Amino acid sequence: MGQSAEFGKFLKVMRSRLKPEVAGITDGAGARRVPGLRREEIARLAGVSTDYYTRLEQGRNIHPSRAVLDSVGRALRLDAGEQAHMMDLLEHCAESTRSPLPVQAVRPALRQLLEAVGDVPALVLGRRTDVLAGNRIAFLLFADFPELSQGKRNLTRWLILDPRARELFRDWKSVAAEAAGALRVDVGRHPNDAQANQLVGELAVHSEHFRQWWAGHRVATRSSGSVRLHHPAVGDLELNFENLVLPDDADQMLRIYSARPGSPSADALILLGSLGAGTTANNRVGSTTPEEAAVFGTPEAASNADVRPNPTGP
Repeated sequence: MGQSAEFGKFLKVMRSRLKPEVAGITDGAGARRVPGLRREEIARLAGVSTDYYTRLEQGRNIHPSRAVLDSVGRALRLDAGEQAHMMDLLEHCAESTRSPLPVQAVRPALRQLLEAVGDVPALVLGRRTDVLAGNRIAFLLFADFPELSQGKRNLTRWLILDPRARELFRDWKSVAAEAAGALRVDVGRHPNDAQANQLVGELAVHSEHFRQWWAGHRVATRSSGSVRLHHPAVGDLELNFENLVLPDDADQMLRIYSARPGSPSADALILLGSLGAGTTANNRVGSTTPEEAAVFGTPEAASNADVRPNPTGP
């Protein structure tokens, strides 16, 4: 019932955010006792019975067809990311007998690519936005993730809980809220991921903002965007980013940040690289374990480690 209950909660929250006038419903019955649309109104818009829709929201063990789900999605005015998340919640039901997820590893050739891009910050993010690898300039720009303990090498955790992230991101609240939305997508795909559930619990305990975002069931699936930063060493930067899903492991994503050529932000990245020359994790491979070197070390160190791509998808 765990994942079915999450499916029902998602429908309820999506229903509560809809305004009757936006849905084309004229309310002549006076003030509403609950926000958003009523269950019977969504059922009517979706072309199903009120009893059937009610059972969906209650997380009953029923099996709606794709046509019904598409109708419900249209009635709730879900976007593409929310529609996909709804399907994940229904299809990836929690089962205690499911095998643990395999440990993710980064291919040596991909690590070589990270260093080859030079002054362009790049990270490889895994499930639950774990930082699996990155290049020197990315660690200088954001955080020295290789220096953190293994359980703390997570982008969402750092964004929400580390005060330095609040100082770095000029639009911290929107960036952190989007990170929470991306984490929700990941949990929907992998409901049995104990580390993800532990991360959600930790963030909920320590962050009121996160508790509010999580309760709102926000979903974030952007493939590109921009961020505004204020770095303590080089000042203000405006960077674009692209998220590229890796074909041999759909749970790994390459995120690359770039600045407009010739802009002050591009100059700031070059300056940051020069200020941090010789001080980052790639020059401390000797102090790491073999497993850490395989993730954060040099391509040469990684090529000698057992780092095979994860053949499984989400």
